[in-house]
Amino acid sequence: MSSKFIDNPLNCPVTRTISIIGGKWKPIILNCIGDRTIRFGKLNQIIPSISNKVLSGELRELEQYGLIQRIEFTEMPPRVEYSLTDAGKSLLPLLHELANWGSTHTAKKIIKEFT
Repeated sequence: MSSKFIDNPLNCPVTRTISIIGGKWKPIILNCIGDRTIRFGKLNQIIPSISNKVLSGELRELEQYGLIQRIEFTEMPPRVEYSLTDAGKSLLPLLHELANWGSTHTAKKIIKEFT
């Protein structure tokens, strides 16, 4: 699938999960799609710092992993919508917990705790 897939000889479930949803953009994309159906352009508006090329690639990988569904409409102009599959939706509670953690822990707090 992806050249980013982490070698996992001990079949660690955390390593497997991070190989699939890890990286800078995948968790953000999954969280932004959430429980709705969303178009590419809207995702690009919600995540303005991601390039079209990177967003396309990340969406393609998430689709290959079975976490999102891509629906292409044959109309003019062409329209494509994305939504989470059941497997993708099962990640939402984890992403919400990450958001909760991020709300209560700032970089300054973490640095103070370890110094």
